[in-house]
Amino acid sequence: MHTHVPAAARLDTASHEKLEGLIQVFLDDKSFEGLGGLEITDTIRVTIAGQACLLLLGLETERPYPGVDAIRVYPDAYRAKVRSYDGLVAAEGASSRLGESSSRGFVVLAWKHVLSGAEDPHDGKNVVLHEFAHQLDQDSGHANGAPLLHRSDQYGPWARALGDAFAELQRDVAARRRSVLDAYGGTNPAEFFAVATETFFEQPVALKRQEPELYAVLAEYYRQDPAA
Repeated sequence: MHTHVPAAARLDTASHEKLEGLIQVFLDDKSFEGLGGLEITDTIRVTIAGQACLLLLGLETERPYPGVDAIRVYPDAYRAKVRSYDGLVAAEGASSRLGESSSRGFVVLAWKHVLSGAEDPHDGKNVVLHEFAHQLDQDSGHANGAPLLHRSDQYGPWARALGDAFAELQRDVAARRRSVLDAYGGTNPAEFFAVATETFFEQPVALKRQEPELYAVLAEYYRQDPAA
């Protein structure tokens, strides 16, 4: 498993066993579809399942990502249709994507970038963690950067920590200052949560040092402390 999910090497025995169980349920529960000529292999299935299930180790769930039925995998970045509006005028175009999290029961991923995320677990970029963080976010009804938290008294600290860090990232982007958080997280609160999740799991020490309040609420939500 460590080849496909390097982060598993830091887990204790109980967490490792739980991850293996979650992966098995995930693989039994989800269908995998190869697009763009990609043939689905066991390596693709285990790599995606393992990284997605890392997010769930501290969460209470019997069925991993119940809102997801299918994982659609392209060999590389793919083109997707987009629609923009200028007043009442709609324009259609296409954009290049590495992944997509849909509320209609599927997640789309680019295998080349899934693989690079697995090969370098410390670069802060992991498309599987990113897209499945969106799925957790959508559990609350829609993606807005606020997933279902464990207790009602967590929402105040969550809103303050993510709101402050989101505003700081936007200022950093505008001033072209470097941040441990990827600039894409400044797009909107949903993308910020997904980017923060990637950073929490891949660059936890740097995130805890730069954004201690953000790290604390993410650690409380995920019930994991990767910086330790």
